[in-house]
Amino acid sequence: MLLLTFKHIIADFVLQTAWMAYGKDQKKGWALPLLVHCLIHLACALALILVVAPRFWFVAFIDFAIHITVDRAKGICSSHFGMTLEHPWFWTLIGVDQALHHLTGFGLSIFMAANG
Repeated sequence: MLLLTFKHIIADFVLQTAWMAYGKDQKKGWALPLLVHCLIHLACALALILVVAPRFWFVAFIDFAIHITVDRAKGICSSHFGMTLEHPWFWTLIGVDQALHHLTGFGLSIFMAANG
């Protein structure tokens, strides 16, 4: 769980550019920034899992699928309701997004621990 949390911090905050962060939440032109962002998550997760538990390599692809789904849902909400920094629900949306990502890491960690 700690390693997947570390992966999330690196991929979501250190390696995510403004182009990705803002681009993936737009009404148009969101696909490429979202894909690049989630491919970074995939690469980080796959590298980490291949070192720590290589037989679970496929978990990185599950993480990718969930991450792209959660981020797209956030992008739809953000663009549809105009959730910029000034919007009263902006930080709630960010919090829900981050909670879902951490629950994903928790669930995948449990899966790997139970089947390891």
